[in-house]
Amino acid sequence: MKKLQINVPVFLSLFVTVSNGFSMDKIDSGKPNILFILVDDLGKEWISSYGAEGIETPNVDKLAETGLLFEDFYSTPQCTPSRVSLFTGQYPFRHGWINHWDVPRWGGGVHFDWAKYPGLAHTMQSAGYKTAAAGKWQVSDFRVQPQAMKHHGFDDWCMWTGYETGNPPSTERYWNPYINTPQGSKTYTGKFGEDVFSDFLIRFMKDNKHHPIFLYYAMCLTHTPFTSTPLEPNVTEKYDCHRAMVRYMDFITGKMVKALDDLGLRENTIIMFTTDNGTIKSITGMLNGRPVQGGKMKTTENGICAPFVVNCPGLVPQAKVTEALGDLTDIFPTCAQLAGIEMPNSYVYDGVSLADVILGKSDDSTREWIMAMGGGNNAALSEKGMENQYNFRDRVIRNKTYKLYVSTERKMEKFVNVEIDPEEKNNLINSDDPTVKKNLEKLWNAASQFPEKDNDPVYNPTPPQNWDVEVTVKSQKWKK
Repeated sequence: MKKLQINVPVFLSLFVTVSNGFSMDKIDSGKPNILFILVDDLGKEWISSYGAEGIETPNVDKLAETGLLFEDFYSTPQCTPSRVSLFTGQYPFRHGWINHWDVPRWGGGVHFDWAKYPGLAHTMQSAGYKTAAAGKWQVSDFRVQPQAMKHHGFDDWCMWTGYETGNPPSTERYWNPYINTPQGSKTYTGKFGEDVFSDFLIRFMKDNKHHPIFLYYAMCLTHTPFTSTPLEPNVTEKYDCHRAMVRYMDFITGKMVKALDDLGLRENTIIMFTTDNGTIKSITGMLNGRPVQGGKMKTTENGICAPFVVNCPGLVPQAKVTEALGDLTDIFPTCAQLAGIEMPNSYVYDGVSLADVILGKSDDSTREWIMAMGGGNNAALSEKGMENQYNFRDRVIRNKTYKLYVSTERKMEKFVNVEIDPEEKNNLINSDDPTVKKNLEKLWNAASQFPEKDNDPVYNPTPPQNWDVEVTVKSQKWKK
């Protein structure tokens, strides 16, 4: 897509403590409903409004065509860090969930502790919102913490449990899914997971339409295993299944939009659509005339520069493409401002509100850079609990044109112009070009503000988990 020309904003300080609310005006039209859709493992090369070829996503495209499409929005290249950043407004180096960790699979007493972190859903509840979640969670074991979603601030929920070690039915998230609700966990025989999740959310909207509503829909699609779908039940080949899964993701998105229309909620519901990271590397798509291999686990743009579309008739600008910088840490403060409330004042946040951009009050965000940290399942249990592998995880930091790679040794590793070099092949670190040098200096100065040591996750360990499964605890420490 053609890039817009927008002025560079004022520099964003890394360490932002929000204590007195937002300086930006609160919205004037009351409290809008918010439907936040987070798709699993899907890059821009599979969304046709971003220029994907060989696939059609008409419902997402319609949201983009009648709403606001972000060109430069970052996630983290793997599941857990992205989701915890979304709910805390903090980067992984701060909240500590730098690596992916399937709590119901690997256990070890690890869990996303609602008592230790700021919480998006709790904050929305404090503004009078009815809150519901559906889809994927995976940072709690519902056998150990059956009310975890309630403690995290959700009035109701309908979640795939994640694979619970020792419980074979729990592997299923698509056909015959194993789902947890306030009534417990069970297999929904003959059902398809996304149908169960979306039907639940629609019922919740019907039951709570006279209250402001916050819906968190973390789709299981399009994560592996490759599968057929109710619309394409006979596909078997990998790429045919993947395309069918993308199309069903789009179908379910359209189903949610139609439900909002039917309930008369559409014009007061802000829909946010994004993904947690790029596509898996075994899948290659076409984007604007070039092949793009899936970038999950990688800090190249195909792994972290996620699609982000926002739509609400009458509130959000229509048919607009923006280069305003943003990332998943911004969702918490954005939702809080849209709800007209202050952020909890006892935490440090890295995100900033994008509400003025979303509401058309500003063409740009207050960010001068965005950041993503490296991927890979490099965490382990020790006597101290879950520990990340590195003192300082590799990361990338970029502005609208340039991107700096920083190594685990806190050194400049690579510097690229992402506008003219989308495959990031040309390292400009030793360039004599004054513009390149100026941008490199700015991004390195920003990167130099990061703490020397990343945090590990903080939690009160859950009780021993007796699932007849032996959990291996590393006796040696990570070499840090």
